[in-house]
Amino acid sequence: MPLLYCYYGDDFTGSTDVLEQLAVNGVSSVLFLTAPTATQLARFSACQAIGFAGDARSRTPEWMSVNLPAIFTRMRDLAPAIVQYKVCSTFDSAPHRGSIGRALEIGREVFKTTTVPIGIAAPHLGRFLLFGNLFAAAGGEVYRIDRHPTMAHHPATPMHEADLRLHLAGQTNLAVGLVDLRAFQAGVVHEQFRLQAEGGAAGVLLDGLDAGMLQQAGQLIWELTQDSQPLFTIGSSGVTASLMAYWRSAGIIAAEAPSLNSSAADQILIISGSCSAVTAGQILWAKRQGFACIELDAAALASGSGQAVEIAMGLAVPCLRSGRDTVLYTALGAPTGLTHDKELGLALGRLLLGLVRQTGVRRVVLCGGDTSSHAVQQLNLTALSFAGILSPGAPLCRAHAEEATGLDGLELVLKGGQIGPEDFFGIARQGNGG
Repeated sequence: MPLLYCYYGDDFTGSTDVLEQLAVNGVSSVLFLTAPTATQLARFSACQAIGFAGDARSRTPEWMSVNLPAIFTRMRDLAPAIVQYKVCSTFDSAPHRGSIGRALEIGREVFKTTTVPIGIAAPHLGRFLLFGNLFAAAGGEVYRIDRHPTMAHHPATPMHEADLRLHLAGQTNLAVGLVDLRAFQAGVVHEQFRLQAEGGAAGVLLDGLDAGMLQQAGQLIWELTQDSQPLFTIGSSGVTASLMAYWRSAGIIAAEAPSLNSSAADQILIISGSCSAVTAGQILWAKRQGFACIELDAAALASGSGQAVEIAMGLAVPCLRSGRDTVLYTALGAPTGLTHDKELGLALGRLLLGLVRQTGVRRVVLCGGDTSSHAVQQLNLTALSFAGILSPGAPLCRAHAEEATGLDGLELVLKGGQIGPEDFFGIARQGNGG
């Protein structure tokens, strides 16, 4: 079966978001968490889509220059039709951290894609691009991203500019164009993209407001592919949704999506390193429902203190062994001190590994994009596959690991800080009726 699509997620939570889009549309897929061996690739040879989870969102441009070429080359050699550099639909990035501009430069060089389509809009997550300006929903309202109550004040990469052409101009000297709403309404998306390319644009943003615009964007991206080289594109899971919509209309995938409900778990463990107000609301909801909610010392954990992990274990193990659903969290909203996402993520990963081994808990939610990415890497999992629907952007996944680790079959949810309704932890515990 030919490989349709390959993607690199710049954080782990966003990587599972794409996995969900593929699965609910009937596209067989797997997400590798480490560089797969030939044997591991062969195990999933029937997949139509392959993902690679990464942490470039929290890395420097220098790190990208050293590491992304080899990652992209590995993906190119798999010979998919399309390769996507998957970024968050809030586009939070900066010249010094998670530079999407640097990824654009490297991707163009490796894949020889002269003009890269960039699709950020993800209406299913409440993210919209209009005349190149990004908008995101929060609490029932839609805000321009530089006025968003959370993203405008993100502790690592605050968004101070809504026009993504200007935002990218701080990260790359490459010209970035735009196919705006008017082209979609007039049905001249291809013509406008061609004009932008002929004008020297190295990347072209695609406006997105609804499913109809996404399908037009998906058709454009698919028709830009060629036999000799994979097409390189950048975007959120909205790019995946765009391709799914077009592939379905063109008969490339089945006309009807499969039913992929999730069942209830006997118990759930939530570990949160998120500083989001959305996640804070979810933790407070869990507390009202009787979950054991334990605040952890973020600074002590981030310092690498083994004692801090032991203290956290001592608090959590009795709760889990008694059968209680348990939440361990390092913040309720914006932090009062410094954030240490990598160091904190590593500590939370070690904590999670210890708790799974000591208590046998089999369903876990990790909250926070950057911290989750680092935490999951401590588990030494091989891959994730889709296990069921919970809430858009945060699916239930099945972990694949060597049997000796005891982690094969672990049910894992990687939830970005902004994702999910207030009762998300209840949904993650009970499933959605499967």
